[in-house]
Amino acid sequence: MSRIEVPMPQMGESIAEGTVSKWLKAQGDAVKRDEPILEISTDKVDAEIPAPAAGTLAEILVGEGETVEVGTVVAYISEGVAEPVAAPEPAPEPAQAASAGAPRDPGGDARPSDSAIPLPPIPSHEPGASASSDGDSQEVVCTTTSEERLRTRSTPVVRRIAQEAGIDIASVPGTGHQGRVTKQDILSFIERGGPYASPPAATREAPEPVPEAPRIPAVAATRPTQPARTPAAAPSPSDLWKRFHKEVEHPVFPVREGDRVETMNKVRRLTAEHMVLAKRISSHVHSIIEIDFSTVDRIRRENRAKWAERGARVSYTVFVAWACSRILRDFPTVNGTISGNNIVYRGAVNIGMAVDLNPGLIVPVIHDADDLSLVGTARKIVDLATRAKSRQLSPGEIQGATFTITNPGVLGTMVGMPIIPKGTSAILGTGSIDKRVVVVTDPATGEDSMAIRKRCFFSLGYDHRLVDGADSARFLSRLKEFLEDFPEDA
Repeated sequence: MSRIEVPMPQMGESIAEGTVSKWLKAQGDAVKRDEPILEISTDKVDAEIPAPAAGTLAEILVGEGETVEVGTVVAYISEGVAEPVAAPEPAPEPAQAASAGAPRDPGGDARPSDSAIPLPPIPSHEPGASASSDGDSQEVVCTTTSEERLRTRSTPVVRRIAQEAGIDIASVPGTGHQGRVTKQDILSFIERGGPYASPPAATREAPEPVPEAPRIPAVAATRPTQPARTPAAAPSPSDLWKRFHKEVEHPVFPVREGDRVETMNKVRRLTAEHMVLAKRISSHVHSIIEIDFSTVDRIRRENRAKWAERGARVSYTVFVAWACSRILRDFPTVNGTISGNNIVYRGAVNIGMAVDLNPGLIVPVIHDADDLSLVGTARKIVDLATRAKSRQLSPGEIQGATFTITNPGVLGTMVGMPIIPKGTSAILGTGSIDKRVVVVTDPATGEDSMAIRKRCFFSLGYDHRLVDGADSARFLSRLKEFLEDFPEDA
């Protein structure tokens, strides 16, 4: 009977981990294909995860409340007729393991235990460990318990840290589910004196110190020319972790009398980490322009009743989003991103629209926004915003943005300087639309006069690694022309 992995899904391009909120099925329960088996939570969405196949929930690897990397296997499903899972039993003797593939005894168990399922051999680096008494590695695999196999399935980032630090994961005490080694376990192990750290004085004075290299022959063999590591060159645990961009260390400040201290919830913590990472990677520059909304305001007033009959509510933000969707293709760098040493020019115009959840923020995406009409854009924005506030968005609806619009002006902010989301090169911030006294020029006579007009400040935050100041200026100028001379037949 084959076993199907149930991985932690990718719930968004900027999301690296998820939390198991609740198991809807227990180990041993029968499940149907596409039937929800667990609930997960990220900083963006909560979602039910369906079973990838019908069968039995054979093994749960991640408990409720645990947070793991995207792609981590959280459970196994045994395909076929659903059967109850037997309680864990001691590992069988080699003779019993060898007979696992023989016909079943009518009076015995209906299926072999999970520990008898053949798996690739897992090498042991413990002193004195051997493959088997007779050299048959298959018997070692058959007698490996599910708990032992779980310890070897640490997350990719934990394995990378262990390899970089020259640590055998099997030697690290694990505090995770069934003894699994977590990221904190590996970092604490390094701090306490694992490889890279200075050994205790007693160990340094011992007449016959045990060298570290024999403990990890495979790692040492991959770097034969690298000089021996010295304590002086040892990176700290936080340096190792930051190398993989998975955690942000925030400075700690003293608490004074009268202060109230609360631990950041998951949404705020992950938002903070993403914002710090975005600022560290992208070279942020902002340009600001003022735009006259008199034409947009007139068109909106004249067509409001007609649009209402069609069930559409066309706000000022809709005009801005529709205008951006029409000009972004002419500015491929603004609609692109840097990936490593490459520039990715996106083939679609997908506009992310920031939605205030109070507290919190989420950015649903209008995919292929340049294919929608003005009314179609309005309906899409209302639909996404409504479902975002009730946390009913699907993972695909918060992924794939190529450009983002945020509107702090709806709360009265005159102008904002937003942070560029990861994976994009620009974000547009719209300020409040206010009446201002301005100087206008009569196009016929060239005479100047004072007038009251509705105007708004726009700020474009862009990644200066890809978007030059002139590109930003041209984009904002085109957007200004489009909105101030908005097409009547949009």
